Formats: sequence, C-alpha cells, structure tokens
Amino acid sequence: MGVSLKDVAQRAGVSIKTVSNVVNNYQHVTPKMRAKVQQAIDELGYRPNLTARHLRKGRTGIIALAVPEFGNPYFAELAGEVVDAAARHDYTVLVDHTGGLREKELLVSQGFRSHVIDGLILSPIHLETEDLMARTETAPLVLLGEREYEAPYDHIAIDNVAAAREAVAHLIALGHRRIAFLGSRTGRERQPAHLRLRGWREELAASGITPDESLVVVTDGYGREDGAAAMASLLDRGERPDAVFAYNDMIAIGAMRTITERGLTIPGDIAVVGFDDIEESRYGTTTLTTIAPDKAAIARLAVDSLVERLAGTPVAEPRRPRPGYRLVVRESTAPRPSR
Repeated sequence: MGVSLKDVAQRAGVSIKTVSNVVNNYQHVTPKMRAKVQQAIDELGYRPNLTARHLRKGRTGIIALAVPEFGNPYFAELAGEVVDAAARHDYTVLVDHTGGLREKELLVSQGFRSHVIDGLILSPIHLETEDLMARTETAPLVLLGEREYEAPYDHIAIDNVAAAREAVAHLIALGHRRIAFLGSRTGRERQPAHLRLRGWREELAASGITPDESLVVVTDGYGREDGAAAMASLLDRGERPDAVFAYNDMIAIGAMRTITERGLTIPGDIAVVGFDDIEESRYGTTTLTTIAPDKAAIARLAVDSLVERLAGTPVAEPRRPRPGYRLVVRESTAPRPSR
C-alpha cells in the first residue's frame, strides 16, 4: 500500500490539511512548517496522486503540443523543453504532428481531442488570423512561432528581424559583402522566412551594402536537401557568394555539404550562418555558427501562460513575450585571413 497524506501528517506531527497545503503549494504555510512537512515527504517517499488531483479540478492533467514536423530537430528539442516545463506543473504533454498542413492545424486548433486535453500549445504555419478568430473551442490556446496574429491568444516568439540582423552583422564584421540568403518563401510577408529575409536586407542596407536579390534563393522546404539544392543553384549560375545566411540550421548544413562537394572551403571560401542551434550544428566536421533561440524560455513561457489561463488568472490583454536568443560563433565563420 502506498504512502498517504495521513502517514505524512503523522510523521511530521501536523494535520492532514497542513500536508495538503504543502503538497498543493499553497502560499499560507510558514517556511519552517513547509520544511518540516517536506522532510517527512522525502523520508516516506510520498508521491501525490496527480490523476485524482486533476480530476478534482475537472481537468485531465494533459496538455497538447502541436508542431509542424518531428523530422526537424528544432521542434524535437523544443518538445523536450515543453515536457520538462509542464512536468514542473504536474502536467503530462501529448505531442501531435500537423505536418505543416492547414487542414490539420485547423483540426487541432478547433478542439480535436478536446475531451482528452486541458489546453493546447500550437506552432502553426498556415493558419490565418481569421481562423483563430473563428475558433469556438474553449480550451486555452497558446501560440508559438513567428507568424504574427491579431487574435486574442498568448503568443510566444523571438524577434526574428533583430536576430537575422545580428547574424548578418557578424558576417559583415568579418569582411563579407556578397552574403546570400537561403530559404526564402513565397507568401505572406509576416511568415518567419520573410522576417529573417527582412533582417538580411535591413542589415546590409544599414551597413552601406546594396542587397543583391540574385543571392536570395527560394526553397521548397526547410530540410538539408533544400539547402544543398539552393547552394547548388547559386553556384551553377555563377552567383558565388562569400557568405551564406540560411533560414535554419538544416538548410545551412545542406548548403555546407554542397560547398565542400564543389571543392570549396568553409569558411575560407564561403562562411555560413544558420538559425536554431540544433544539436547537429555542434558536431559536424565544421561546426556551425548559428542563432540560438532560448528554447527553454520559449517552453517555460508557453507552459506558464497556458497554466495561468487554466487557473483562470485574469489577464487584460493577450501577452506577446519575446524570449531571448544569442549568436553562437563556431568554425563556419572563423575570421578571414588577412591578404
């Protein structure tokens, strides 16, 4: 038989109500009393019945995270951070995969599996503001990603334009002038690729360099093969850059493969900067300089926002926090040798 609240109360010499207050993290418990109860909990190995606790609150104890693709290491790493952040609130995470398809994003946002989950964290690609405004599902929703929405939901996203400018400024400071952008996309100007492209243009112009649009390559997707093909396209048409800023690390890694296959060196002939700081960027033959979003902060802010909404915490306006990021300099942008 498992350890009960009564057992903990007897060991600590306090009431069952006091133990319950400590377990449920109520504020009105003195530090001395909290330490006494916690010591009894640790000694007896007591574990609260989370299922019963959530059921008493009319909850399932499960929140969902829906991401575009599991094959992208960024989303896999972010999912791990969300699971850790949710565990601190005694929530389990159900991870779903939309495939970046509009119909699947609509399905999950409109309450698919709403009988199973208490709330949803969603990273959409194709949803529009109108889709979100038409949402009738009452379960709380928190948005991730760089698409901008005028909808009444908390939205967690880094400043893509500023991050892109920092990446390009780093390349310019190293003496590069023909800086390509790989990973542009057609469509709405508020999509992430366009925000990073905007940062590329703005930083070049601010540095007195006319952006060369012939160095901008549209890709069909965001994978390694897309980066390899984009780099090959540039080189095949004689548009050799001296540096590359890629939409994400996977495109950058694909581009690096093409560069080396063509007998060019990194960073001697072409320097490369990515975006996302996925684990693979740290362990290639040439490690990748990249923009590293604070994934832990993104996850923590998303889960905290969702939990506050579930608790009914009054918030006047939807929140738009900006998690941090940093430029991580590695071998792919080593300083150019003096000539």
